[in-house]
Amino acid sequence: MATYLDFEEPLKELEDKILQTKEIGENTEVDMTDKIKELEEKLKKKTKEIFSGLTPWQKVQLSRHPDRPYTLAYIEAMTDGKFQEFHGDRNVRDDKAMVGGFGMLDGETVMFIGQQKGVNTKMRQFRNFGMPNPEGYRKALRLMRLAEKFNKPIVTLIDTPGAFPGLEAEERGQGEAIARNIYEMMRLKVPVICIVIGEGASGGALGIGVGDKVVMLENTWYSVISPESCSSILWRSWDYKEVAAEALKLTSTDMKKLGIVDEIIKEPMSGAHRDEDKTFKTVKTFIKKHLAELKEISPEDRINNRIEAFSKRGVWK
Repeated sequence: MATYLDFEEPLKELEDKILQTKEIGENTEVDMTDKIKELEEKLKKKTKEIFSGLTPWQKVQLSRHPDRPYTLAYIEAMTDGKFQEFHGDRNVRDDKAMVGGFGMLDGETVMFIGQQKGVNTKMRQFRNFGMPNPEGYRKALRLMRLAEKFNKPIVTLIDTPGAFPGLEAEERGQGEAIARNIYEMMRLKVPVICIVIGEGASGGALGIGVGDKVVMLENTWYSVISPESCSSILWRSWDYKEVAAEALKLTSTDMKKLGIVDEIIKEPMSGAHRDEDKTFKTVKTFIKKHLAELKEISPEDRINNRIEAFSKRGVWK
């Protein structure tokens, strides 16, 4: 059963009317074809009206939509199930919030790495709500080095509300693990593509967010802090989260304008959660296109370009 956000309610009403009208046509001899077409046109028009004028906060809500596909769904779809997940950081344990392994992308071996949120309450607890511990980032780095050893490209899928902020995570070196990943990813000799598929929050996202191409899906966000946390710090309340979302300039459009990301991947009109297959195909096409381009560049030039691109980001005086 589909879940609807508050601003999606008008769409639910129209979709329910279409279903009711179809049932009337099936259960009676009345021809409802014209009525159904009329309602479908209204639905199409309303969808365009709602999704072409989304506020930053509404985009944040969409990025967290419970029906939105997560990392493993993208990997399984893009590799047609030809994916071998690897576990453990060879130091502490296996972090279930960070997943990774080799997958076949139309005959080419690619290392996929990303944060995984749970699809239900039990799985969210199992996956720690997509918030990795230090061992998650160390596992990611181990897999990146493995990909480099065998000269295989890397694709990271970013979707996290942040690195796990618990005391035990800090004791095991959360900050160092993320910093180490940023440092090492900058020098990887293989092509690296980073894609924000949901939430891209703080160091939790940056820990797997350094690459030759850093891109965002249309209805995602990327920021140093979430709107709620920003609101609680500045106003001591979550009531100003919408104001914070506007001020943070965290949408894909803002990030592209600021030069933080290279490109925006368009989603289906009503969001990735309403047409997963189309979203998977779009992302797969993007990855294949840019991997082919990056392979034409020497490892030394890729590294230099990567360093130069990240050095230009932000404002310097």
